[in-house]
Amino acid sequence: MAFNAVILEDRALLKVEGAEAEHFLQNLVSADISQLEVGKSAFTALLTPQGKILWDFFIFKTAPDGFLIDAPKQEVDALQKRLTLYKLRSKLTISPDDSAMIVAAFWGEDSPQYLPADPRLAALGARAILSAEQFGELSKTGTVVDKAAYDTHRVQLGIAESITDFALGDVFPHDVNMDELGGVGFKKGCFVGQEVVSRMKHRGTARKRVVIVEADGPLPVGGGEIYAGEKPVGTMGPASGNHAVAVIRLDRAKTAMDQDTDLMVDETKVRLSIPQYATFNWPQNQD
Repeated sequence: MAFNAVILEDRALLKVEGAEAEHFLQNLVSADISQLEVGKSAFTALLTPQGKILWDFFIFKTAPDGFLIDAPKQEVDALQKRLTLYKLRSKLTISPDDSAMIVAAFWGEDSPQYLPADPRLAALGARAILSAEQFGELSKTGTVVDKAAYDTHRVQLGIAESITDFALGDVFPHDVNMDELGGVGFKKGCFVGQEVVSRMKHRGTARKRVVIVEADGPLPVGGGEIYAGEKPVGTMGPASGNHAVAVIRLDRAKTAMDQDTDLMVDETKVRLSIPQYATFNWPQNQD
């Protein structure tokens, strides 16, 4: 079969519904959802006032005044509590979705074209919220795979996943390429953390980025620190075979490569490359 299908069992759903639901979310999250069509989704985050990612997630528009938030299952209760703190007297409700709907991904040449595309990158395929019955029917003409296969797919494209590849509360959107993946609306106006994130873009001060890690053999399964000699360059997430993603300091990595210094994770020599979707590049040698 020419496409893969997977249920993302590590995700959970929150409902945000009401007359002021769109206005409420638009003023909080990093992406611009003002033009989001019913049936489509946006990749976004809720940031600290200092601009770091508290939670990243997807917002699916289900009705003119209804949204589903697709978030990490282990973080969904904390996200609901934080959103409720911001709610105040807004005319909306925030609650767990009790419809037994699931989050699923589909990718490959013959995957169903009418499903909503993953808003981060077209090459990731489709990302949809549907019933188990719908998933079963759709996947009959494809191959149902496990989460590890999906992780291999996204890692080879250079897409990092929070909790797995980087810690929440510890990075800016630029550090994990959210600005390259449609996760930040720089023209939308104010949102929590907007001032810091906009300053990073306009001054070009992002020093950390997500890159692809590759080795000639299997990488350490649990990830680890990347070193150039004794100097830390970045942190690699869990490996999928001989590929992984890492949050690195671009300047340190470029200096090591210019000096032909081996980049190592434990005893494994690695190569770093910038994802094809990215518009950033290695910094110029200052010599």
